[in-house]
Amino acid sequence: MSYTELSIEERATIQVGQYKKLSQREIARLLGRSPSTISRELRRNQLPGNYSAHEAQAFTRGRRIGSRPLKKLIMGNERFELVIHLLRERFSPDQIAGKLRLMKINFEEAYVCRETIYNAIYALPVGELRKELIQCLRQGKSTRRPRSGGVDRRGQIPEMVSIHVRPPEIEDRLMPGHWEGDLIKGKDNGSSVGTLVERTSGYLMLVKMNDATATSAVQGFSAALNSMPLAVRKSMTYDQGREMAKHAEITQNTGVAIYFCDPHSPWQRGSNENINGLIRQYLPKGTDLSVHSQEALDAISYQMNIRPRKRFGYKCPIEVITEVMGMHHAAPALTQ
Repeated sequence: MSYTELSIEERATIQVGQYKKLSQREIARLLGRSPSTISRELRRNQLPGNYSAHEAQAFTRGRRIGSRPLKKLIMGNERFELVIHLLRERFSPDQIAGKLRLMKINFEEAYVCRETIYNAIYALPVGELRKELIQCLRQGKSTRRPRSGGVDRRGQIPEMVSIHVRPPEIEDRLMPGHWEGDLIKGKDNGSSVGTLVERTSGYLMLVKMNDATATSAVQGFSAALNSMPLAVRKSMTYDQGREMAKHAEITQNTGVAIYFCDPHSPWQRGSNENINGLIRQYLPKGTDLSVHSQEALDAISYQMNIRPRKRFGYKCPIEVITEVMGMHHAAPALTQ
C-alpha cells in the first residue's frame, strides 16, 4: 500500500480530536489511518501541549522546501551571470556545460548540465532578458522542443508562436478582435465543426468543415475571420491540434496573428472551452456533424449570441461586441 500525506482537513480532525481528549487510536479510526501515522504527526508537528492544523501544515511545507536541493542557476547568482556571459558570447548550452566542467577546479561546483541551462532560460519571466538569451541560442525558438530522441513529438506544426509571447493586452480582454479557436468532433471523429470565440464579448462563430484536415481549417477559419470587420481581426489562440499545421496561411489570408497554447492546457483557452460545452446542447457528442449546413450553424451561433451572460450584466454577446467596437471606432452593430 502506498502512503499519502495527511491533508489539512485530516490535520483539522486531529486538532479537534486532541481538544476532545480522544486517544490516538480513536483519531486514527476516525481518519481510517494507522495509529502510528497519528503518533508520528503529533511527534513532528505538535508544539508543547498544543496541536494546530495550520501550524502543522506550515511545518510540513517548510521541511519539504528545506529538503529540496537549491537550484544551481538563480537570477543574480555568480554561476548564472557566468552562463549569461557565455551565452552572449554565442556559446551553446552544451559548450557552456563542457566549459564549466573544465572550470570546476577553479570555480567551486560550477558545473551544470545543458538541460539545466535550457530550463533556466525558458523559465525566465517574459521580458527583454529572456528574449535576448533565447535569441542567443542556435535555433532561437520561443518554445523548447521535447528531449525524446531530439524529435518534437508535435512535429506537425511548424513555426509555432507560443501563448507566452502573446501581448499582455490580449490577456486583459479589454481590446476587441482577439479570438480563441477549436474544433469539435462528431461521431467517430468523422466530422467536425470549427468554433471561434471573441475573448472580449464572447461572440461566437461556428464554421462548417469538410473534415479535420489542415486544408479545411485554412479554408473554414479564413472565410469566417474575413467575414468580420478588420477592427476585430487581430489574433487567434489555438491548441496544438494538427489541423493548424498551415496556420501561416490563415495569417496570410486574414492578417490574424496566431498563438499556440501549451500541450494539455485547456484553461489557456478558457472562453472557448466553456462555450464548447454549451454548443453541445445543439451539436451533441456522438452525432454526425456533417449534416449541418453553414446556414444551420449560423442559426445556432445566433442563438448563442443572443443569450444573456451574467459576466456582462446579462447583456448578450451581440450587444457587447457592438459596444466595444463602437468604443474603439469600429464598424456598426453586428447581425446575422
